[in-house]
Amino acid sequence: MQEATSVGGIQIRYELSGRKNRPVVLLSHSLSTRLEMWDAQMPALEPEFGVLRYDTRGHGGSDAPGGAYTLEQLGDDAVGLMDALGIDKVHWLGISMGGMIGQGLALKHPERLHSLILSSTAAVMGEQTQPIWQDRIERARSQGMEAMVAETLERWFTPAYLRANPPPVETIAEQIRTTAVNGFIGCSEALRRLNYLDRLAEIDLPCLIIVGEDDPGTPVSASEAIHQNLSGSQLEVIPSARHLCNIETQDIFNALLLAFLKKQVP
Repeated sequence: MQEATSVGGIQIRYELSGRKNRPVVLLSHSLSTRLEMWDAQMPALEPEFGVLRYDTRGHGGSDAPGGAYTLEQLGDDAVGLMDALGIDKVHWLGISMGGMIGQGLALKHPERLHSLILSSTAAVMGEQTQPIWQDRIERARSQGMEAMVAETLERWFTPAYLRANPPPVETIAEQIRTTAVNGFIGCSEALRRLNYLDRLAEIDLPCLIIVGEDDPGTPVSASEAIHQNLSGSQLEVIPSARHLCNIETQDIFNALLLAFLKKQVP
């Protein structure tokens, strides 16, 4: 059942499900989606763990204040939600933006995490990405989120998957087009300033990194850079998958996820 609570002066929508009195896996979604993007992981996680998923500031049923957000602020929102629900520590599963938030959380509040699972993400945004972010921000502001749908789907799913047009494609398309423009811009301003790569060695947590072999947005090289800087991390590359490998290759993704989590949890 989805509920909302006040965190940092805004309302955050969340869902807490799965097994009680078991370790909690917290799921943090990508830019322009919402907590339902994790639906394919629920059958794998809920029988084994508590599961907390939520709408990041600016997305879904959470409030979308104007102005630029920061990754630190987005991490503080997650900690505030955990505090509100009386959850001390979680296994963090973040995809894309959620993986970036998770890195910041592991650096600032490592005591709140059992482990870190990073999918389809990066640890730094180079100068070459800044014009791309600026273009996306300006188009969202001037044309609305509908203008972002087609190109985003092309980055997120392989051509074969899009041609087959399974139900998740339209589900994600609807999540993109209904994202608040304020939220998209606020979070984009946070992501374009991502710069954690040189600090990753400070993180001392079990870490699984998952990436699609054909991801054009956060390519394998970005995950390899995280892996090289994060001591003891495990890197898994899923063949024939793009950005949302948790959906397109859900069976492989879920198997990797459960195998890793069961190593961490007695």
